[in-house]
Amino acid sequence: MEVNNRPVVGISCGDLNGIGTEVILKSFEDSRILEFFTPLIFSNLEFLLSQAKNYKLNLTFNKINLNQRPRAGKINVIDVWDETFKLEFGKSTKESGNLSFLSLEAVVKAINNNVADIMVTAPINKQNIQNEKFDFPGHTGYLSKQFKGESLMFMVSEELKLGLLTDHIPLKDIVSKINFNAIQNKIKLIENSLKIDFGINKPKIAVLSINPHVGDGGVIGNEDDTLLIPALLEASKLGSLISGPFPSDSFFGSGAYKKYDAVLAMYHDQGLVPFKTLSFGEGVNYTAGLNIVRTSPDHGTGYDIAGKNKANPASFKKALFLGIEIFKMRKNYQKLLKPQL
Repeated sequence: MEVNNRPVVGISCGDLNGIGTEVILKSFEDSRILEFFTPLIFSNLEFLLSQAKNYKLNLTFNKINLNQRPRAGKINVIDVWDETFKLEFGKSTKESGNLSFLSLEAVVKAINNNVADIMVTAPINKQNIQNEKFDFPGHTGYLSKQFKGESLMFMVSEELKLGLLTDHIPLKDIVSKINFNAIQNKIKLIENSLKIDFGINKPKIAVLSINPHVGDGGVIGNEDDTLLIPALLEASKLGSLISGPFPSDSFFGSGAYKKYDAVLAMYHDQGLVPFKTLSFGEGVNYTAGLNIVRTSPDHGTGYDIAGKNKANPASFKKALFLGIEIFKMRKNYQKLLKPQL
């Protein structure tokens, strides 16, 4: 539901004891940002007013309900809870986790009911948010169950786009999750996202190895030879521009990643350590592969600086604008697919 040709961005509040509310509110400190989209924050008006005052931000909010149309040029708010919340900066509490889930759930409903066009999520605490409806190690798994498609955790910055074959799973379980079909599917998800969401017609994708030094001919494991390389050869036969597998240590240190449109990492830290080293505070976590657009900042709850007016909203603002860009790219792509009359 666009308002005055501006997409409506549904924003979940994340863990209230963290920096989520701070980076959300600071993103609207320059009111010119409202010229690009219409925000709809799922939180609580009185709570947002108190936090704006706490951070000395001169913001005006427009309270609505789900049956009302968001107003362009305003920071729209829908109350997700009515009770008074006991704020405890830097602490993981059950109440904060419950409210972060209620906010997330409300944004999902808003997207499904065409009340919002784009979802931008503030950071959650993966432990205190757990409940009967949320039994996942993060946003990605939950959203995969709520929307159509197959999800891909895709980290995006100006200089690097990096997808994960496996994401929030223990290190000991990684190899058991790597197989021919999984590799093929993730390559195709990255390729499709680069084409549809980023307008790259013939994307070049680099793939990192499972083992150090690509296994050194079997001395450090043979999984690259038996699992990874056959899948990459098959993808190449099908027309994908695939290179690798590359040992991740020299791949990033040498700057080789700059030659490719995206990189596929085998597991979370293999990809996220170099990504955050190169792009921390400027990167975006994008859930590619779904029928909706969802982005998030590249940082967590920031308990150590929560409430101290030290949080930088740069990554959250990047998430807002990337969501808008992808939303527009998808609309243009759909127009191109329509037969010309």
